[in-house]
Amino acid sequence: MRGEAVEGPGYFYRPTVLVGLAPDARILREEIFGPVAPIVTFAAEDEAIALANATEYGLVSYLYTRDLDRALRIMDRLETGMVGVNRGLVSNAAAPFGGMKASGLGREGGREGIDEYLETKYASLAP
Repeated sequence: MRGEAVEGPGYFYRPTVLVGLAPDARILREEIFGPVAPIVTFAAEDEAIALANATEYGLVSYLYTRDLDRALRIMDRLETGMVGVNRGLVSNAAAPFGGMKASGLGREGGREGIDEYLETKYASLAP
């Protein structure tokens, strides 16, 4: 089923799952903020990572696995500022929020978020 517009003002669509996409599909290259889940199949872990990193954006990625070693290995290779493992929500006020690549610089939240508001000064004194 393709997304359908919701009645009323605005540009809202019902949640949509897209399947059978080519690896170079436009929706896989753009940062969308909507209830859309594009599904792409893969044969090997390296292929999945290459597909996930094949975009200029890198806000957040998600992976689901029962294998903790695999999760840690994949997390390290994903080019995103945040990674959700076995969960769909990564936001947490105590954690840094932000992306990589064209998804932004810096972080908000957590200890890392306060760094944007600080001025660090280095002083060197003669003995």
